[in-house]
Amino acid sequence: MAVRAADGTHLHTEVFGPDDGYPIVLSHGITCAIRVWAYQIAELATDYRVIAFDHRGHGRSGVPHRRGYSLNHLASDLDAVLEATLGPRERAVIAGHSMGGIAIAAWSDRYRHKVHRRADAVALINTTTGDLLRALKLVPLPRPLAGVRVLVARGLISVFGSFPVPSPMHRPIRELVATLAVGAEADPGVAGLIYELFAATPPTVRGSCGKMLADALGERHLSVTGMTVPTLVIGSTRDRLTPISQSRRIAAALPNLVELVELPGGHCSMLEHPADINRQLRALAESVTAARRISS
Repeated sequence: MAVRAADGTHLHTEVFGPDDGYPIVLSHGITCAIRVWAYQIAELATDYRVIAFDHRGHGRSGVPHRRGYSLNHLASDLDAVLEATLGPRERAVIAGHSMGGIAIAAWSDRYRHKVHRRADAVALINTTTGDLLRALKLVPLPRPLAGVRVLVARGLISVFGSFPVPSPMHRPIRELVATLAVGAEADPGVAGLIYELFAATPPTVRGSCGKMLADALGERHLSVTGMTVPTLVIGSTRDRLTPISQSRRIAAALPNLVELVELPGGHCSMLEHPADINRQLRALAESVTAARRISS
């Protein structure tokens, strides 16, 4: 579908499954694209209408100007996709991974009046709502040097990936991306896909998104008080980018927590443990549709 953001940026959106199926909306993470949801789309689209989109600058979506990256843009883009793909009175399960989860949190905070109108439930997967720099496990420094770790993390996030990867650096960068994004026991093909998506994302987009997240969520938190619909939180015990402590903090702050699910592995649980993620999303969709049938 052709979806336009509020500022005119093209948001590449695809819809899978039966036209009359209950909708599940998927929002991917930084330097990824729709393809990262391949396992979820293949399994869930047998019964549900699965809606997935590429964030601005990612995948096949348009690249905005350098100032076109902010939490407001993430929230507004998600809202544009919901308005374009859902019927006038239709609600969905909205699931987001990493930056995609941040987009949902920003949307629920900035569009509180639309949360119950557009969402039956939410799933937040390997994500965070803030304090990003202190929680990142990029730089192993002792606790007394936490301030230094924050400064180093800010610098790494702000510049990492903001330059083209020269051929001699492909292997070490690939290994670094795999170390950060994927658990050690994951299928090597998962790391290969994540690096392929990373390399396909324009350097200006990688740098702009990294700086935006570091500036907006480096040492503060988004409010989740507007996320009043049933919300599932999924984290991974060896996630280096959004550690399990972040998932636990979100779960504790939510006004309507369904469950906190802790999986083994790294940051990309939808690829590392697709069966578990599919089962959780299917159960969430079934629970809200069952509740709707009972209430009607």
